[in-house]
Amino acid sequence: MKKQLCFFLALIGLATSAQAADLERGKSLHNENCTHCHISMMGGDGSAIYTRENRRIESLDALRKQVNRCKDSLGASWPPDQIDDVVFYLNQTYYKFEE
Repeated sequence: MKKQLCFFLALIGLATSAQAADLERGKSLHNENCTHCHISMMGGDGSAIYTRENRRIESLDALRKQVNRCKDSLGASWPPDQIDDVVFYLNQTYYKFEE
């Protein structure tokens, strides 16, 4: 019984880690696809779009929707896990919404 429980817990751990967002991949996707537009809009390095006083994103759900809108505008074909990575990167770096 103990072996079965340990095996079950190990499987849960593997499933959880496989679903975890990848901060570095999110940063890379963001930098390759998003910064050019943000620089043209905000100047500098483009990060002011996230830190401005009147920013429009006020929740994790709103952030996810905005990432999807931007992805569609770019014509990027990011699968859901890559969208998760970009949302995770932006939230960890700029927004700090509770997950």
